[in-house]
Amino acid sequence: SLFNAGVSITKYLADPYDDLPAITFWLMGSLVGMRWENLAFAAPVILIGAAGLMAAAWRLNLLTMGDDEARSMGVKASRLKTIVIVCATAMTATAVSQAGTIGWIGLVIPHMARMIAGPDHSRLIPMSAVMGGTFLLIIDDLTRVVSDTALPLSIPIALIGAPFFAILLRRTKQGWVE
Repeated sequence: SLFNAGVSITKYLADPYDDLPAITFWLMGSLVGMRWENLAFAAPVILIGAAGLMAAAWRLNLLTMGDDEARSMGVKASRLKTIVIVCATAMTATAVSQAGTIGWIGLVIPHMARMIAGPDHSRLIPMSAVMGGTFLLIIDDLTRVVSDTALPLSIPIALIGAPFFAILLRRTKQGWVE
């Protein structure tokens, strides 16, 4: 709520003809303004974060058994959680700084990837990245074909992601998904 208030203040004080449309469009997420310079900025942070997560993959597998069991296997659970949070936060913040907020991909795609790759994080992390990127590009291409204007990506992705996630939760409660 505090940060949402900050965004609201920024929108309220913004120039209604130039800045406000840009802020609003960024908040809805889009790949329209992407250039190679954006990739040059984002790629190093995202690759370093991904390398950190991949290096921790086998420890994450142990952590799924619980903190005590992971500690008994030599994993420092609190340190590992800090590393994972820092890597994931840096990657997410970098992506959002470039394309805006595009929700649901990070919530739905890893569950789909787990259904395909299984629970092993050494396969699950790259599978989630490939599936998430592919899904984002497919939706971006479809929105550009369907609409003459640049439709913000958060709209069609939410229309797909929210019902899919509801179905996934329902199936999980019924025991259809591990």
